[in-house]
Amino acid sequence: MSTEEKKNAEGFGTTGHVWDEDLEEWNNPLPRWWVWTFYATIAWGLIYTIAYPAWPLVERATGGFLGYSSRAEVAEQIGAVAERNAGITERLANVELAALADDSELQTFAVNAGAAVFRTHCSQCHGAGAAGVAASGYPNLLDNAWLWGGSIDEIAYTVRHGIRNEQSLDSHWSEMTAFDEILSDEEIAQVVNYVLAISGQEHDAPLAEPGETVYLDNCAACHGDAGEGIRDFGAPALNDAIWLYGGSAETIEETVRYSRFGVMPAWAEEFRGAAGLSDAEINAVAAYVHQLGGGE
Repeated sequence: MSTEEKKNAEGFGTTGHVWDEDLEEWNNPLPRWWVWTFYATIAWGLIYTIAYPAWPLVERATGGFLGYSSRAEVAEQIGAVAERNAGITERLANVELAALADDSELQTFAVNAGAAVFRTHCSQCHGAGAAGVAASGYPNLLDNAWLWGGSIDEIAYTVRHGIRNEQSLDSHWSEMTAFDEILSDEEIAQVVNYVLAISGQEHDAPLAEPGETVYLDNCAACHGDAGEGIRDFGAPALNDAIWLYGGSAETIEETVRYSRFGVMPAWAEEFRGAAGLSDAEINAVAAYVHQLGGGE
């Protein structure tokens, strides 16, 4: 029997598809409720794309007749939260940071808010856990080695003004001399081995001995006679195992020859405008960093 002649009880023929020689598919129509539901979803989709932002253009999507914006909705929600927190935020902006720990409510608020500020603005350089990035010039904020001071007020000052930037006239500023054209290769090798010696690393003793003289003549004024560092200059200690750029002989030699000049931006709104941090945010992130365990 042909597909045109073969009918089922409802009077519908087959699709013409056959499996295993005798298994055929009836050409039954879709249920009417399903068809109308399908048409309704098409109509709903068209209405939705007209009413809401949907169609991509060259620079932005269509705005939609309802004028809805997810960004505006988020901004409204953020504004509502900021309004609810306005009182405690005001207190945080004006608090004496040294006394912050005396106010448990404000301290808790500051640490939680500071964690968000840190993840948004600081973690890219200092790491998600604030442990820094090894041998990269981004310091670990969890230990007690602070080039410019680790009290909560000093941390806030560093966040506000930054280090060696051109934004703030009050930024921390120091500059190491590049000794490549000042010291001979032999003198550089000597002072490198002396630094290795005072930091407890393997070194060439015959080179380290005259290296002490080279060090005292050229380096001690900033790093201290014993390599203890001098905070007022932002000069790190050289007699421990903490290194911003690495403590191998090769890395120390590169530092002596060409120096280092790490820069941290000034984060205050007065220097960065809307992209900067408010007084409350600066105090919050200072409180967060300070309580991580490395603050002084």
